[in-house]
Amino acid sequence: MEFTVNQIAGILGGEVQGNGELTVHKLATIQDAKKGCISFLSNPKYENYIYSTEATAIIVKEGFMPKSSISATLIFVQDPYLSFTVLLEEYHKIISFQKKGVEDPSYIGKNSKTGEGIYRGAFSYIGENTSIGNNVKIYPQAYIGDNVKIGDNTIIHPGVKIYANSIVGNNCVFHSGVVIGSDGFGFAPQSDGSYKTIPQLGNVVIEDNVDIGANTVIDCATLESTIIRKGVKLDNLIQIAHNVEIGKNTVIAAQSGISGSSKLGENCIIAGQVGIVGHLEIGNRVTVGAQSGVPKSLKDDTIATGSPAIDHKQYLRTIAVYRNLPELNERIKQLEEKILNLPTFKQHDEH
Repeated sequence: MEFTVNQIAGILGGEVQGNGELTVHKLATIQDAKKGCISFLSNPKYENYIYSTEATAIIVKEGFMPKSSISATLIFVQDPYLSFTVLLEEYHKIISFQKKGVEDPSYIGKNSKTGEGIYRGAFSYIGENTSIGNNVKIYPQAYIGDNVKIGDNTIIHPGVKIYANSIVGNNCVFHSGVVIGSDGFGFAPQSDGSYKTIPQLGNVVIEDNVDIGANTVIDCATLESTIIRKGVKLDNLIQIAHNVEIGKNTVIAAQSGISGSSKLGENCIIAGQVGIVGHLEIGNRVTVGAQSGVPKSLKDDTIATGSPAIDHKQYLRTIAVYRNLPELNERIKQLEEKILNLPTFKQHDEH
């Protein structure tokens, strides 16, 4: 699939310097690009590559002044990195939404309906009374249960499991191994030491523009809904427990776990391997550092690190002391020895 440089500049709102009728068909890094590729220059330390690259076109920042001749056509934009990201997104959409039609064998239950431009891969399963929007792509071996609703332009990658009664919005992407709507971890202790299972009768609601990485699990609520708001991005291998609510545009990195009934605000950043205790309120724009354990609620705009998580600046001061503990311990021993050898202590000992 080819585009002219002028077409790409139109998408990016950029200005072309050079031959805008040249065509490109591939994205590449500036150091590896060949003829027919488009790349970008954002970091000044890579500028030397722009004079030797074989790329057909390069996206550069407005005001860029070459130090010597450049063979590539240039596209001037405000932010080259962001513009290249836009191209990556558009290219990904083209690739992702190419497939159409129904492969055999696949199954769709009674009273279920699908929109236009649908793709259903081989061995995919759709239950009864389920509604699938337009241009949805359901890859092989995906399972979609009864009474599920999925909006337009959503991609369900191979091996995804969406339990009954789940609601999924528009423009979502679920990667392989994602499980939506599995039972929450609800067990009541009994007097004999055993545990009685508490039925999980709620569902999961996922709003628009949510991306979920491979092997992430989102449990259904006990009675109402586990809710993932618009624009949330979840990495691989994340556990979201029952009754959790995650605010819009919050990002969570791999191997993190959110315990039951906790609520995260909007635009939060949760780094990798973070554990958040249940029934907490995490405010808006909160950042939690990697491998932190969060035992209590956090207010808006908090930056917390450590286990248990504390204010980030306090954590850095604590770590500075911690690193010096062996030396401090040795100094304390030396001071103790000096104090015990003082004359007053010797006279006291003689009495």
